[in-house]
Amino acid sequence: MFKSILKYSFWLLIALSSTTLLVSLKTEYSNSSSASPQVWVKNSMERVMLQDPAENVHDIHLYAARGEYESFQIAINAKQYNAVVNNVQVSDLNGRENHSISQDNITLYREHYVNVTKLSPSSITNKVKSLGKGWYPDGLIPFVDPQTGGDLANAELDAIPLQLKQGTNQTIWVDIFVPRDTPASDYQGTYTVSSDRGKITGKILLTVWDFELPLKPSLQSAFLSWEQNDKNTLIELLKHRVMPAATINPEDERELIDRWGLTSVRLPFWSGANYQTCSMNPAPSASTIREEGLKHQLDLMLYTYATDEIDHCQGLKATFKQWSKSIHQAGIKHLAVMAPIPEFYDQVDIWAGNPERYNAAGEKITEVLKQGKEIWFYTFFAPMDNSPIWLINFEPINYRIAQGFINQSLGLTGLLYSRVDTWTNDPWNNVDFLDIYSEQQTHYPGEGMLIYPGKQVGISGATPSMRLKWVREGVEDYEYIEILKRVGYQEWAMKAVHEVAKDMHNWNQDPAVLNAVRLKLSTKIHQLSQPS
Repeated sequence: MFKSILKYSFWLLIALSSTTLLVSLKTEYSNSSSASPQVWVKNSMERVMLQDPAENVHDIHLYAARGEYESFQIAINAKQYNAVVNNVQVSDLNGRENHSISQDNITLYREHYVNVTKLSPSSITNKVKSLGKGWYPDGLIPFVDPQTGGDLANAELDAIPLQLKQGTNQTIWVDIFVPRDTPASDYQGTYTVSSDRGKITGKILLTVWDFELPLKPSLQSAFLSWEQNDKNTLIELLKHRVMPAATINPEDERELIDRWGLTSVRLPFWSGANYQTCSMNPAPSASTIREEGLKHQLDLMLYTYATDEIDHCQGLKATFKQWSKSIHQAGIKHLAVMAPIPEFYDQVDIWAGNPERYNAAGEKITEVLKQGKEIWFYTFFAPMDNSPIWLINFEPINYRIAQGFINQSLGLTGLLYSRVDTWTNDPWNNVDFLDIYSEQQTHYPGEGMLIYPGKQVGISGATPSMRLKWVREGVEDYEYIEILKRVGYQEWAMKAVHEVAKDMHNWNQDPAVLNAVRLKLSTKIHQLSQPS
């Protein structure tokens, strides 16, 4: 069985030089006619815009490890007439010897299009280009309540049924989770689009590799949620393999650790110091910090994030050192968002740097890593240095490349994001982030907004964006590379990594190249898991 899997994978890897992971097989149609909507599939790393032409690809081949999420998209176009899509369904995926992946592990969302009306700054020298103004799929409206599995109630935005105007597209996002007890094999199923003009069915083939991703991601992270701190939102972030840096009820921690993979908690100590204030409050005592730390589970990594981008502030050294002394005496890790400074080498455990700070640090990066300290990646706004840009109107690969391939290439071990819930007054219709502190009142569409409020779609908590899905893919990339390093294949893995990314400024923007290397990595791990 595994020989056949590898043989097929080898053939597909060659084909990927000019195609994506889509495999066009024979599609079954029932009750269809020339008036039926056109239906096709796309992989998860390509958007389907409202006016994109329909494609003749109806079936898809996916690959995943146990404990991994894998996604694809079903696109629907009302080619000749307005249409009503009554339902979209995905069947169980059935393998050999009566093994299957049930529908309970498959989540469907309607992709919600948002209008980008203001452009962020751009540069003709930047290789990472904005895609401009227009309508982009981003927010995800679930078909059912993710907490209960039941129908949604009192939703302003419904996933289904949906109205399709002639000549326009609507795309459905499909998440497949592979349970941890799933045997390695090929699993097959179907998707069905039911409309008032008939049904259209396509095939799904999922190859499950013979290895498992850990529940707790190896890549550390801190995604700040300033206001949306309910348990359901925390779980949603953890499903996407990022750690919420939010207020967490200690009574919920055991469940969040054992079921959802929580690894760290940020303690609620803030100095008031950032690049705007350059003013730092006195440090709390070590006993105060320790008392707060003792409220939390012992197997969590506890840290403080007390300052933000104070590299150029003056007169803060003594107070900064006092903060660090209290933090360390309490047995807590100290995270500082700034470039490494030799005077503070023993004061900081985790340095978080964006590409600008990383470049400015030079040899200090190597010195810090040799000391056993950590360096995390972060980005914000629209850097003009060919590094990844996390705004809606940029290619999806921007949201994936840093945490997996770039981090591994540079030896970075974490990911920081300043906020996931920076919502406008009407976030489902207005995604414009206005930087009021800039001289020109600059616009950054989608900045600080990786989730959408759940109220409008009839759920408690928040619902993810497509961009959060791409972030998750990057964290899973990191895990594939980490698995190979742990079993003695670091040199082999890093050679593969460098085919995709060498550093924050030199990386391949073609998702087909990334997917080909991802397939190479997974095939290697699968081979190593087989009996010799």
